[in-house]
Amino acid sequence: MTMTKASIKEDHAVKEDTVSDNHAIGQEHVIFKRVFSKSVLGLISLFMLIPILVVLFSWTQPVADIWEHMTDYVLPQVAKNTAILLLMVTVIAGSIGTALAWITSMYRFPGQRFFSWALMLPLAMPAYVLAFVTVGIVDFSGPLQTGLRDLGVSAAIPSVRNVWGAGLILSLAFYPYVYLLARQAFLSQGRRAIEAGQMLGLSRGKVLLRLALPQALPWIIGGLLLACMETLADFGAVSVFNVDTFTTAIYKAWFGFFSLTTAAQLAALLIGVVFIVVFFEQYWQARRGNTVTQGNSRRFETSTAAKVAMMLFCALVFFIAFLLPFLQLLYWTAMNYQEDFDARYIDFVTNSLMIASMTTLLIAFFAIIIAWIKRQYTDPSTKLMITLANLGYVVPGTVLAVGVFIPIAWLDNQLIAFGLSSKQLLSGSVIVMLLALSTRFMTVSFQPIDRQLQRLTVNQEAAAKILTTNPLQRWYQVVLPVLKPGVLTALLMGFVEVMKEMPITLMTRRQGWDTLAVRVFEMTSEGMWARAALPSLLIVLVGLIPVWILLRQSDKNS
Repeated sequence: MTMTKASIKEDHAVKEDTVSDNHAIGQEHVIFKRVFSKSVLGLISLFMLIPILVVLFSWTQPVADIWEHMTDYVLPQVAKNTAILLLMVTVIAGSIGTALAWITSMYRFPGQRFFSWALMLPLAMPAYVLAFVTVGIVDFSGPLQTGLRDLGVSAAIPSVRNVWGAGLILSLAFYPYVYLLARQAFLSQGRRAIEAGQMLGLSRGKVLLRLALPQALPWIIGGLLLACMETLADFGAVSVFNVDTFTTAIYKAWFGFFSLTTAAQLAALLIGVVFIVVFFEQYWQARRGNTVTQGNSRRFETSTAAKVAMMLFCALVFFIAFLLPFLQLLYWTAMNYQEDFDARYIDFVTNSLMIASMTTLLIAFFAIIIAWIKRQYTDPSTKLMITLANLGYVVPGTVLAVGVFIPIAWLDNQLIAFGLSSKQLLSGSVIVMLLALSTRFMTVSFQPIDRQLQRLTVNQEAAAKILTTNPLQRWYQVVLPVLKPGVLTALLMGFVEVMKEMPITLMTRRQGWDTLAVRVFEMTSEGMWARAALPSLLIVLVGLIPVWILLRQSDKNS
């Protein structure tokens, strides 16, 4: 039967209406998906931002009597010590890191291959561990002065428990940040530009000053700013050296003056300093870019005396910054193991593993969500919310401890006021610690997961959509296999960072709920260096995991 023109027109109209309806449904689905994704990202960003906002808004509640004491006796010394530490870390860590990066990347000398990776091992040694081991070694009763007295040498070694000793130790703890980035910069330059400079009559020293350093400067400054942020966030090392900084002042305001408001206001001042450093770090990160290419693998030849000097310089830094403290920890642990190790250590290890595991799983879950939303949407509002969600890593742990505890304490008080509880339920729980740690280390999980997700090409994703319409099946068969290495890296690095974190666990734990890091603080605050060795050694051994990951990544990029 032939169709009439009217029936054909009617059939076309029905098809057009169906296509139009499907298109409208598809548009509604896209809009709903976009709104839902942005809402989830907004909630995560707000969750991460609340502690910082609480700290900043603390200035609406002035505490005149305490601040009078602070401005007269505390803040001037705190500001002075902080400035000295930042200056020392900038000069010493910058000089050591840049020099080591130059000679290990451009010269061939005995042990060069070993030192190229071994000089990163101090990253596994928390600054507070390096600090108390150093003090324990050079103190009057330590092995150094005791050995000198046994040899009949009566010369007294100046005390290192001051801002200058703290600055030196922090420089040794944080120089690997400069070393890692500077070495990548020098390797990416290759030999052609340097050889061209030599052909023009420049000596190797002038080649370094006029060609290599200017090109590597954005990378070096990026490493320095990371070291400065770690210096501002440090609490354990400066406590060992009895040096007052913003972090120790925040701790004393909370637990000495029992004033959360004063602690929050001090934290707000520290946030201002940190954000200035972050601004410069972002500027230099944009200047240096993200591309690293391997240059010519040939290295400079030099005299035998110069090779020996380079080897000795690398060996000296490695010995002081890692090998000597590590051996001292082993010695103290062996001497005091039977006396120190008891049933309490089961709780220390269990608590550390529990909070580290909980935090790592939580931030890895959030990181996957954030990274996936970032892949789907590239508009400015999404980028802003992602930046806010990862802002916690640049904020010191003492600041986040205060920022999380205040709203949790307020919520507890509201529950009591409404008769829903007869005591504070949340303030002394693991929830406070978990929230603060999650805020602090979100970016530690996000960065490896985001980088790994970028390996998923558009063609792979399009092919997966053709093969199946089930989004869960696409995730299981296509996305997760690509994402798996990044998730594993995120879990390992997040776990280790939480294990090492001291101020958050110290300030937010309930009484008697101790971790390995808290045990280190308690022993070092009493001057019991040897008894702090066992928990410190466990932390260092676990800390070698992210260093190994960084070394593998560095080898792939170099």
